[in-house]
Amino acid sequence: MTTSIVLIPARMSASRLPGKPLADICGLPMIVHVMRRAAAAGLGRVVVATDSDEILKVVEAAGGEAVMTRADHPTGSDRIREAADLVDPDRRFERIINVQGDLPTLDPGIVSAAAQLLDDPAVDIGTLAAVIVRPEEVSNPAVVKAIGTPVGERRLRALYFSRATAPSGEGPLYHHIGLYAYRRAALERFVSLPPAPLEQRERLEQLRALENGMRIDVAVVDTVPLGVDTPAELERARALIAAS
Repeated sequence: MTTSIVLIPARMSASRLPGKPLADICGLPMIVHVMRRAAAAGLGRVVVATDSDEILKVVEAAGGEAVMTRADHPTGSDRIREAADLVDPDRRFERIINVQGDLPTLDPGIVSAAAQLLDDPAVDIGTLAAVIVRPEEVSNPAVVKAIGTPVGERRLRALYFSRATAPSGEGPLYHHIGLYAYRRAALERFVSLPPAPLEQRERLEQLRALENGMRIDVAVVDTVPLGVDTPAELERARALIAAS
């Protein structure tokens, strides 16, 4: 898939775990783990988009590629839009894969699963979800639920995303995973749109796309990668990687 580029936004000012991209995990900074796992997906070029000289130097010292972006972006989507323009001004890459920089245990296979959703020309954005199996996640507002209609094996067309327990009734609930594959034109349209009412109410950026008629498909995968936002999650990531 030579028309794809993986962009990883990373900044030092995370509120709950400041400096987390450089947090040591078994001898390597977290951002290096993420970068290498994203590269293992085999989709092509991988670039870290950052506003930190320190992150840039660490990535380059590990043999990776990084680009400096503005510090005032409101969202990671805005940061990767700028990064795409900086690293690919000739617009050779048609697909932009946005991998969050706090997923050090990421399974490379799920990155490919999101990218493959764009093989359908009707899809603007691809993302991921896994069936919820832990009862405590059902009513947890921090676990975003993907609500969609099946359009193939292990594939949904997204109708909504919510922090509430939804949909009601019998059947699986899906834990949304915040990894996105954008058509470049879709990303550019998305970041040009103003925040939408349901997006602001739910505090879920992806609802802006749905509220403006963009199609999001969801690949159903087996596991949810560990997102590191707290010291406890950092210790869990260290234990998982040490055991692997």
